[in-house]
Amino acid sequence: MTDFKATKAMFELPEGILYLDGNSLGPLPKAVDARLHQTATQEWGQMLITGWNKAGWMGLPTGLGDRIGRLIGAEEGSVVVGDTLSIKVYQAVASALELNPNRKVVLSDNGNFPSDLYMADGLLRSLGAEYELRVVAPEEVAENITEEIAVLMLTEVDYRTGRMHDMKALTELAHANGVVTVWDLAHSAGAIPVDLAGCNADFAVGCTYKYLNGGPGAPAFIYVAPRLSDRVRPALSGWLGHEAPFAFDLDYRPGSGIERMRVGTPPVLQMAALSAAMDVWDMAEMADVRAKSIELTELFIAKVEATCPGLILASTRDPAQRGSQVSFHFAEGYAAMQALIARGVIGDFRAPDIMRFGFTPLYVDENDVEQAAEILADIITNNLWDQPEYKIRQRVT
Repeated sequence: MTDFKATKAMFELPEGILYLDGNSLGPLPKAVDARLHQTATQEWGQMLITGWNKAGWMGLPTGLGDRIGRLIGAEEGSVVVGDTLSIKVYQAVASALELNPNRKVVLSDNGNFPSDLYMADGLLRSLGAEYELRVVAPEEVAENITEEIAVLMLTEVDYRTGRMHDMKALTELAHANGVVTVWDLAHSAGAIPVDLAGCNADFAVGCTYKYLNGGPGAPAFIYVAPRLSDRVRPALSGWLGHEAPFAFDLDYRPGSGIERMRVGTPPVLQMAALSAAMDVWDMAEMADVRAKSIELTELFIAKVEATCPGLILASTRDPAQRGSQVSFHFAEGYAAMQALIARGVIGDFRAPDIMRFGFTPLYVDENDVEQAAEILADIITNNLWDQPEYKIRQRVT
């Protein structure tokens, strides 16, 4: 049984702040500062370039991959960390397309994170006019999975509303029609139980700065099913994905298994921070995290709907179909969120009118939820959001 009081004590949580934005950036685990200091001073500072061997820097991408793999139901040796999520989306879709060379359509939905769609569209445009990115409504995905489709690219948890796709059912349907699957787990990893192996998923990608608390700019990860990992060709043929990087061959030969999905040099300081953040996850079980998440989101919805009738629930009401976030429609959602932040409740805003709140049981508890709901009720009931300073759009919302 996970001790959530113990996990909460592992984080730096500023006094007077109720942090309901871990679905955009997790807070700082206390151990990160010491880990970064050690990596910078004892490893980089004292070992210099020998740190790649002595401190094991070169093994960080796969070592961290296995630690993340435990949270997403991945087989050992099937996940590697590095680069950004957009890069990993490009890698996965490009490799998936090559597994279906006679098909030209990538299917996605309009609830997908826009960056995924941008990357897929850019890739397909470079491949030729015969390729197509087909975007449908989330509820229309299943009926559009046909033998015309090469790749199904979906984000499991909708970034705006928290609506969840049924990974297992859609993957089975895709495979029945000869379609290769790519799942984005940006709002899944560390938020909900994921079973990539059990769902027979082909590819998956995700980031580590949200629920995994790896810090701003923390690297992404990619999963390739072991049955495919020695068959896929990495479209981004980076130096560290080579079979023998230090042979300095002029011709590219992909490494074995998941190693071939490495691209650039590992960001050692970022990976050191992520490693310390993952230590907190060694104290938690995903089933416990999910159960507590449902309790917290249900409590928040009940409190807000009882006190803020002007806010309309944008998330699905069924907690089994919802990730670890809750969203409400409100015409002045941006200003209201700025007023909340000014009062110490940090969530975020997603255009055009969604106030979004993330619930991360590792450091958010019932008392936090009740306080946040009370402050929100005060702001909405008394129109405290209606101030000029709250309506000035910041660069990041």
